[in-house]
Amino acid sequence: MFPDDDEFVYFDGETVRLWDDDRPISEVDDNELLELMRRFAASRERKCFHRKSLLIWLAVLRAIDEQRPPMTVRGLFYALEISGLVPKTEAGYRQVERQVVEMRRLGLLPYDFITDGTRSVRRAPTYTCLRECLDGVAKYYRRAIWEDQLEYVEIWLEKDAIAGVLFEVTYKWDVPLCVCRGYPSETFLYDAAERLIEQDKPVFIYYIGDLDPTGWNISEVIQRRLREFGADFFFERIAVTPEQVELWQLPTRPAKPKDTRAKNWKLPCVEVDAIPANKLRELCEEAILRHLDWEAYSATKEAEKAERKRLAEITKQFEWQ
Repeated sequence: MFPDDDEFVYFDGETVRLWDDDRPISEVDDNELLELMRRFAASRERKCFHRKSLLIWLAVLRAIDEQRPPMTVRGLFYALEISGLVPKTEAGYRQVERQVVEMRRLGLLPYDFITDGTRSVRRAPTYTCLRECLDGVAKYYRRAIWEDQLEYVEIWLEKDAIAGVLFEVTYKWDVPLCVCRGYPSETFLYDAAERLIEQDKPVFIYYIGDLDPTGWNISEVIQRRLREFGADFFFERIAVTPEQVELWQLPTRPAKPKDTRAKNWKLPCVEVDAIPANKLRELCEEAILRHLDWEAYSATKEAEKAERKRLAEITKQFEWQ
């Protein structure tokens, strides 16, 4: 029933499905899913099962199916904390982290369901031959969507981890995804200001960050420094906002003890990971689409289609050994 080279579930772009019979896990009741996971793990020589672990595994799969992968581990922690499975503490987070690692190693959770934007590999693009390069150019060629638009948009993030959640949206709409990693460096801000100044059109920055004294201050520093460097733009925090905390009943956390700005902070503290991944993607896409001229977009895509076809024809003209 469980071939050695199979994983337990996969994502088809819409829902998480069981490998063995292709059913959406949303249609499998909890008891059956628990038993399937237990049997699957046993087939991987995992002999000892604690019911609490199985319940966490179940909740992880349910959360990912509801919010769509990829998700961050902290996002899963908030989903499980809300359900009461783990305490709202760092110990609770570490418990979820351990179980996610266990699920991935067993094959219960595909590795690409979890995103980690804090680590990357840098490597120059290279090819095995000219044919490979030209074939790739013809296949993946894209026209710049915003070149013919009346406005220019960027998405800015406080946290690396959220980049993996939102990249599918910003990639689709050809929008820069700018990751600050806390307070951005002077170089990062200077380069960004130069990029914004070059835009001969209104510029819109949409910011996503934690709702806490430091997270709020980061967004204020970004605005101030960009303007000091000469950039002109409209700025909006689309997450996390005080209104979202109340509307969506987001889980809060205490202010960090060492945060010197916490003394005068009157709002709740909420991490951006507390917003479900699917809702974050919706917020991001909605902000981008406010500024898209659909007529110009259609013309760009038609030109892109014709140019990609022309590239393919050029590639075929070469004699390949």
